[in-house]
Amino acid sequence: ADPLRSPLLEVKGNIELKRPLIKAPSQLPLSGSRLKRRPDQMEDGLEPEKKRTRGLGATTKITTSHPRVPSLTTVPQTQGQTTAQKVSKKTGPRCSTAIATGLKNQKPVPAVPVQKSGRASGVDPIKTPLTFVLSVFILASGGKKPSKRPAWDLKGQLCDLNAELKRCRERTQTLDQENQQLQDQLRDAQQQVKALGTERTTLEGHLAKVQAQAEQGQQELKNLRACVLELEERLSTQEGLVQELQKKQVELQEERRGLTSQLEEKERRLQTSEAALSSSQAEVASLRQETVAQAALLTEREERLHGLEMERRRLHNQLQELKGNIRVFCRVRPVLPGEPTPPPGLLLFPSGPGGPSDPPTRLSLSRSDERRGTLSGAPAPPTRHDFSFDRVFPPGSGQDEVFEEIAMLVQSALDGYPVCIFAYGQTGSGKTFTMEGGPGGDPQLEGLIPRALRHLFSVAQELSGQGWTYSFVASYVEIYNETVRDLLATGTRKGQGGECEIRRAGPGSEELTVTNARYVPVSCEKEVEALLHLARQNRAVARTAQNERSSRSHSVFQLQISGEHSSRGLQCGAPLSLVDLAGSERLDPGLALGPGERERLRETQAINSSLSTLGLVIMALSNKESHVPYRNSKLTYLLQNSLGGSAKMLMFVNISPLEENVSESLNSLRFASKVNQCVIGTAQANRK
Repeated sequence: ADPLRSPLLEVKGNIELKRPLIKAPSQLPLSGSRLKRRPDQMEDGLEPEKKRTRGLGATTKITTSHPRVPSLTTVPQTQGQTTAQKVSKKTGPRCSTAIATGLKNQKPVPAVPVQKSGRASGVDPIKTPLTFVLSVFILASGGKKPSKRPAWDLKGQLCDLNAELKRCRERTQTLDQENQQLQDQLRDAQQQVKALGTERTTLEGHLAKVQAQAEQGQQELKNLRACVLELEERLSTQEGLVQELQKKQVELQEERRGLTSQLEEKERRLQTSEAALSSSQAEVASLRQETVAQAALLTEREERLHGLEMERRRLHNQLQELKGNIRVFCRVRPVLPGEPTPPPGLLLFPSGPGGPSDPPTRLSLSRSDERRGTLSGAPAPPTRHDFSFDRVFPPGSGQDEVFEEIAMLVQSALDGYPVCIFAYGQTGSGKTFTMEGGPGGDPQLEGLIPRALRHLFSVAQELSGQGWTYSFVASYVEIYNETVRDLLATGTRKGQGGECEIRRAGPGSEELTVTNARYVPVSCEKEVEALLHLARQNRAVARTAQNERSSRSHSVFQLQISGEHSSRGLQCGAPLSLVDLAGSERLDPGLALGPGERERLRETQAINSSLSTLGLVIMALSNKESHVPYRNSKLTYLLQNSLGGSAKMLMFVNISPLEENVSESLNSLRFASKVNQCVIGTAQANRK
């Protein structure tokens, strides 16, 4: 037993653990009348008085002088008939008739499991009701047998049982009253325990504070003792020093006499030095005048350097405008291992006007149509399509060669001009490789995004010597099925791209921002690499017919650049947008749509719709229309500040060298050629 258990709880538990009463018909051979309570209930009422000890802090014990009699079991019908026959021989035909009638009217009851007890193991489980009732009377009377009544005096026996039943009920009522009193005491004790628990918690908190104060006092005492020891050591040291100083004082007095003579000699030398100092001061005055002249010359050179820097920016911008505010580059990816070799003459790269030394700017695509033929039945010759762009990169062009061509355009972002670079083409044409680079972390395979940021960091460091300070804030989102998602989301925010919306930065502001998207300040290449790695994991990709792992969304990497020249009060700021567009392949009208293809169909429709809107926006800007449909697509709405007349735009059209992709390559080249013919206007820097 638990030593901390309350005595009142023990009493309550003993009362509640009493065996439930089981209703069973009486087995007395009385016709038309039955006992109101079963023999086992009488046994509970006839138990001897239990010892109780009341009050808190005392242990209450309840003992029983006699063991419980096993529960009454169902007597089979044959046994009842036999009992009735035995009684009939003693009491006569009248009693036997009554007993038989009682047994006939009884309903069978389920057998009650007999409780096993070591002391009651000798009791016969098959007892007649009358014998059981008599055993109950013997137990209730403390083991003394009552005056024996004749076996035929059933009415007398019944009267005795009723009297005993009345006494048991009175005893039960008394026990109920005692139980109620114990329950009241239990509630009072529980309330007292609760109050004591609250007081204990308060005292424990107070004890913890006192202990903390005692520990703090002991620590302070320890520190003071250490300080006293240190002061005693210092005192002993000072006493030794005083004695040494006294000795030195005697020595110094002797040295003083010698120094007095030396002082007279020094005074003579001082006069000589003062004469030399006057001449030196005249020389210093002349040097100061020369320093002022040098400072004026330095200021003049700084002004000239600033003017040259502003002239460089103007000429740089003029050079970019001469090249075109909308430029289109074409890049052909190499044939990958495992792909069929394209036939000769499929793609041709004619030399530039200056010969083979000039970079190519033209591209010829040959296409054979098997449906066409001559009158003789021979296949028609292949059709040749010629295109001209600002620059064409053959399959052998490396990533460094591509970036060298756009490095000057990226630098325009530092001068305050919005710059936007697209990668356009069908799935598998190398758009993502051009923008982000290849896997494995090979420096030779780095794409435009890491190279552009490395170039910006380097130029910003050089301009810091001229008084310019730059800050860079990066964001990376994707537009999937006209829904903006944050590719830099982490933890619980991951996957909540549906909550991102494009909004104005403030009332009257032209700057756009994406709500619930991360804007991360960056200052070195490692931070940019971490952002690109996180974006690759979060971007929506799927398997398509053209590529095992195809991007099914437009990814937009934006770098907000802010520059300030505090001494001159100059500020400039512009966004650099690097966009990896989704695959531009057309829908196949004869494609059988299965459960997986329906999702690809919906994605392709959203992609083609946004790409069509991009073409319409560029054409509207070229034609200087009053309304530009920026809001028709989330892509153009997000990039509207990088597509207007104050921006510089460059599009990479990526095509595949395979013959099976000739149709999609031709469509991509035609779209890029239309963009190349557009002229937006003169770009303006965002300066203050």
